[in-house]
This record gives sequence, C-alpha cells and structure tokens, in this order.
Amino acid sequence: MNPIPSLHKRNQQIAMRHGGGGRAMRMLIEEVFMRGASDIPVDGVGLAAMDDGAAIRIGDQYLIVTTDSHVIHPLFFPGGDIGRLSIAGTVNDLAMMGATKLLGLTCAVILEEGLSREVLERVQASMQATCREVGVPIVTGDTKVMGKGELDALVINTTGVALTSRVVRDNGLRVGDRVIVTGTVGDHGLAVMATRNKLQLAGELTSDVAPLFDLVQVVLAAGGESIVAMKDPTRGGVASALHEMAGKAGVGMLVSENDVPVSEAARAASELLGIDPLHVANEGKALIGVRPEAAERVLAAIRAHPLGRNAAIIGTAIAEPKGKLVLDTGFGRRLLAEPEGEPLPRIC
Repeated sequence: MNPIPSLHKRNQQIAMRHGGGGRAMRMLIEEVFMRGASDIPVDGVGLAAMDDGAAIRIGDQYLIVTTDSHVIHPLFFPGGDIGRLSIAGTVNDLAMMGATKLLGLTCAVILEEGLSREVLERVQASMQATCREVGVPIVTGDTKVMGKGELDALVINTTGVALTSRVVRDNGLRVGDRVIVTGTVGDHGLAVMATRNKLQLAGELTSDVAPLFDLVQVVLAAGGESIVAMKDPTRGGVASALHEMAGKAGVGMLVSENDVPVSEAARAASELLGIDPLHVANEGKALIGVRPEAAERVLAAIRAHPLGRNAAIIGTAIAEPKGKLVLDTGFGRRLLAEPEGEPLPRIC
C-alpha cells in the first residue's frame, strides 16, 4: 500500500478524502490540528488522545466534552435527517467516552440564503424529537447565514457535555479481548448513497441513525470494569475504527467475516456497488472492547436491548500484526486495509 503524502511536503490542497474518517483525515489532523496540542496540559484526556471526546477532571468526576459538525447530502434520507443525525452523533460520542449523565448540548447552524423555512423547521423538529428521546436539552446556540451558492443548504455543529466517574478510552484492548458490534453494519452510508443517487435497489435500505446513550448504559452495567474500549464506527466504518483501536492499543485484530452482521438490503447494495460494508459509515452502532470472560454476558445484555438485537462478537485482539486487521473469510485469512477515506463522501 502506497503511503499518503503529507500535506506540507506537497503543498497539497484539501480533498474530500481528508474528511472521510480514514488514513488521510487522520494525517491531516496530526499534521495541522495537532500542532501545539500538548503545549497546555489537560487533567484528563485532551486533543492529543484523538479519542471521541475530551475528559476533564472535576473533583472525583470527569466532564466529557465533544463537538461535531454535520454536512450530509441529502438533508433527508430513509430513517433520518440532518437534525436527528446532529443530536444522535454527538450523544453517541459522549457515550463512547463512558458518559453516564448527560448535561446539555449546544447547536450552531449555518444556513444558505434561499433555504426553505419549511425545511429548517422540519430539521429543528427532528432535533427536538431526538433530544426528547434521549432526555438531553439544547441549552445554547448560534445562527449564521451565508450567500446563495456559498454553502450547500445547511451545516449544523453540535457540542455535548456530560459527566462520568470512569472514562472509557478507545485504546484499552489487550491480547485476547473480544470486540462486539451492536448491530448490522453499513446501513447508514448505503442508505444515504442510494437516496442521493436515486438508485433502485432490491430491499429497503434504512439508515441506523439513533442515539446510543441508553444502550451504552446497559453495556456499562453488564460489563463494569471489563468494558475496556468503545468507539462508534462512523466515517470509515468498522474497518477504520478497528484499525484505530488496534493501533492505539498496540495489538492486532482478527475479525471473522462470517460473524459480522449485515442486513440483506445492505449486503445486496454493497455487492452490486463493489463496496465493502466494513468500510461504510454507521450512525447507530458501537464497537465494544470487552475482556473475554465477560464477552458473552455483555453480548446477551446488548441483544436484550431494542437497538442491539443483531449484536455479535466479531473480533479478537491478537499479538501480531500490531495495528493491523486480519480478516478471516472462512476460506483463509488476509489483511483488511484501512480505507484512505470514506468511499461515500458527505454521509454525516
């Protein structure tokens, strides 16, 4: 695999792949946004950790903070819209850090001149419905308008804050640990892509976008200290998230392809389009790293939750090759490359 040239060496311009969640985006962050990230120390988990959020110690608890911007096209898709996505995505990042008490969200919107007020009100109603679903308020926000053609309809930024007494990082795996995915993979990205391109595919593709806070509380209650890593496989999909988890932990990852849950509609679409569902974004799934002795207990608890009925143990942390994914196809094993970027841009 050819390495991605660094930005500063080639005076490279930003491309769509730099926002796709894979190697290109991580290199952009490391080369540009990580500069000086450790100059001012953080009592907890800061930007240098490149986790799903920050954790700032306050007494005997941690304040969890995360922020996310949403630029999806189209704004409405089967199973959701940009409003639901903006709330669920931020709540899920808080949950992946082990948050146990949600405090509030901020919301900043940038609107294109000419955007229909009816569209904006539909998005706002969806945001409020999702907030009610998870029980978290939007406590402050900001609105800006840009000229016609200067923006594609609507951008939403949401920031979330929460509390926890125990932070769960994405780097806690050790050899022998199991990885659980909480449901079928690839649904969101493929549903958005099919809607965007007006594809007539067999089966009904529906995004999985959903807030996972309640499900993660079930996970934490069932697993306790045995829950050692969590990450939501958004941009770049399961493959990118597992590469990051394995690389940070200094382990390899053996993934059983036959154990990865994929809906019939998503499987048909991915085969038709030649896109691996492991490389496609999800917005209502989590990867849970758990000690082997607790894996079946945690899996049973997840499957008992409405959002976890299709959960499965899909991987095991192995000693070598460090930072790599080995895919067991049932007929042999091969390395599964980390995507350079999301094959379906602007899906979250």
